[in-house]
Amino acid sequence: MNEKSWLKRGNQSFTRWSPLLLIFIFWGVLDTHKSLAQLEQNKMAANVSLARAKVFLQAGDYRRAVEACQRNIDDQPSVDAYVALAYVYQAIDGYLDFLVKQEDYVKVEQLSLNLTSREMIDLIDPPNVMPRMAQELIHEGLRQQFDITASMANRLNRARTDELWIQQAAWREKHSDSWWGGVPEAWQW
Repeated sequence: MNEKSWLKRGNQSFTRWSPLLLIFIFWGVLDTHKSLAQLEQNKMAANVSLARAKVFLQAGDYRRAVEACQRNIDDQPSVDAYVALAYVYQAIDGYLDFLVKQEDYVKVEQLSLNLTSREMIDLIDPPNVMPRMAQELIHEGLRQQFDITASMANRLNRARTDELWIQQAAWREKHSDSWWGGVPEAWQW
C-alpha cells in the first residue's frame, strides 16, 4: 500500500471514531464534575450535622446531639468527626456531674429520659429508672463510649486529636459552669 492510501484510511478511521472519542472525553469531564460536587455535598452534610449537634447541645437534647455526630461520622469520617462525638459524650458526662453536685436528681431523671426515649410508646410507657441508679448507668456508659471514640480518633491522627483536646480544655476552663452546653469557638461547628 502506498502512503496516500494509509493517510486516507487514517482519516476515515478518525472521522468514524472521533465522535465516540469526544463522547468519552465529555463523559470524563462530567464524571469529574459529579465527583467534585459529591465531595462538596458530603462536606456540607457534615457541616449541617455538626451545626445541628451544636444546637442540640445548647438545648440539652443530648440524644439528638449524639445522633447528629454519628451521622457526621457516617457521612464524612475523620479525626474531627470522632473527636466531636467524643466531646458530646464528655459534655453529657459534664452536665451529669454538674447535676449531681447540685443534687438535682429531677434533672438527672430528665436526662435519663432524654437519652432513652425514642418512640411514641415512651409517652404511654416511659422507661422509668431511679435517678441515682440512672446517674451511675449513664456515667459508666458515657465513659466507655468516650474511650472507644477517642481511641478511634487517636488511630486516625494522634497529633490532630491532641490539638482538638487542647482547644476543648481551654473552652472548659473558660466556661467551667456551662461548657457542656456548647462547643469551643475554634471548632467552627
